[in-house]
Amino acid sequence: MPRPEVLDRVKDAEQEADEIVAEAEEDAEETIAEARERADEIREQAREAADAEAEERLEDAREEIETERERILEEGAEEREALEARAEEREEAVVEYVVTQFEEAVNVQT
Repeated sequence: MPRPEVLDRVKDAEQEADEIVAEAEEDAEETIAEARERADEIREQAREAADAEAEERLEDAREEIETERERILEEGAEEREALEARAEEREEAVVEYVVTQFEEAVNVQT
C-alpha cells in the first residue's frame, strides 16, 4: 500500500476514533442527565410520600386526642353529676344543721 493511502487510512481511523469518543461522551452526558432527572423524581416521590405519611400520623394523633378529650369530658360530667347527687342528698341535712346552729346562736345571745 502506498504511503499516502496509509496516511489517509490512519487519518480516517483517527477521525473515526475521535467521533466514537465524542459520541461516547455525549452518551455519557445524556446518561448522567437522565440519572439526575430520575434522582430528582425519586426525591420528589419520597418527599411526597413522607409528607403524606406525616399528614396521616398527624390526623391519627388528632383523632386520638379528640377521643381522649371526649373521654375526659365524659368522666368530668359523670363526676359532676355524682357530686350534685351527693349534694342534693345532703342538702336537707345541711339546711337543718345551719338552722340549728343559727337557733343556738340566737338562743345564746338572748
